Amino acid sequence: MTVDDANSDGSGSGPSGAEYPTPHHVVDHTAEPTDDPLAIRLEQLILGAERRYTPFQAARTAGVSMDLASRFWRAMGFADIGQAKALTEADVLALRRLAGLVEAGLLSEPMAVQVARSTGQTTARLAEWQIDSFLEGLTEPPEPGMTRTEVTYPLVELLLPELQEFLVYVWRRQLAAATGRVVQAADDEEMVDRRLAVGFADLVGFTRLTRRLEEEELGELVEAFETTSADLVAAHGGRLIKTLGDEVLYAADDAGTAAEIALRLIETLTHDETMPALRVGIAFGTVTTRMGDVFGTTVNLASRLTSIAPKDAVLVDGAFAKELSRTGEAPVSEAQVAEEVARAEKEGEAPPSYRFALQPMWQRPVRGLGVIEPWLLTRREPKIPG
Repeated sequence: MTVDDANSDGSGSGPSGAEYPTPHHVVDHTAEPTDDPLAIRLEQLILGAERRYTPFQAARTAGVSMDLASRFWRAMGFADIGQAKALTEADVLALRRLAGLVEAGLLSEPMAVQVARSTGQTTARLAEWQIDSFLEGLTEPPEPGMTRTEVTYPLVELLLPELQEFLVYVWRRQLAAATGRVVQAADDEEMVDRRLAVGFADLVGFTRLTRRLEEEELGELVEAFETTSADLVAAHGGRLIKTLGDEVLYAADDAGTAAEIALRLIETLTHDETMPALRVGIAFGTVTTRMGDVFGTTVNLASRLTSIAPKDAVLVDGAFAKELSRTGEAPVSEAQVAEEVARAEKEGEAPPSYRFALQPMWQRPVRGLGVIEPWLLTRREPKIPG
């Protein structure tokens, strides 16, 4: 479907997740559907239907106003195609479903637009990745004389049903996990404004690397960093919010999980000679969640902590340090540890065990957030009795 070719002309939301209100939406109003025969055949294969409707006809057939249909399409990231005949029965059905959810009172109109936008942004990125990093390599002509176009159609025909089933499977799994977190929230406000640990991990000196490395080398480094980070965040119970090339943003429900992820990232990448140094900043507090992203002062503080963190080190805010101490993951001070060890020895008990250590750093002003006192987070080495 030609309207699927959004984002190629700047329309819709960009990869950074920025949203543009409809009146300021950047659209190429001269965009016309392609008439390339192979492109049309591929389009029909992927969409499972032929072009049949203009946008106006599709909206009328779906029983939706043209204004609302345009809002839905733009939210999904589809370019304005004028009144070219490029839409299918699937487009009509999608409009009916979204409008039906609004009419039934299950979704408000703004919420339906948000559903369209979040789905469009996520799947656009996925589709771009699959074409750039997956299909492009697989469609190299296997024999001299064969064109890529001769290979693409049968390959897509074979892959499409498998990729579709896999996409639905992963989505259902993620939806089940997200739903579980929501139903366990203490109250309705906690579903949106929740107390979370938010961490930023940032590659040091990335800008200099972009001037020194070849594009292919830079792409491989970024992919390795993102893959390693995503695997570690998932393996240790966190949630990867987004990746920004040289930076990843993750969240965790508890401070101990966020701390373990941060230190694992440092430890893993330190042993990779191809990677530059890493620094991590973590903050704990109330976070607003929207469309899979996180916002608020806590997120801003985590970002600022990352910018001032030493190489291969983790800085956390006071609230995070307090939470680690409250949950017994880190001692308040070494004096506390000494007292607890002495008491345990006197009573013939095992001394307390802590996973992490916290060292207060110098206070400093942070733009927009006032004066903060960062804490250096490290692993606590077990004391060997003398």
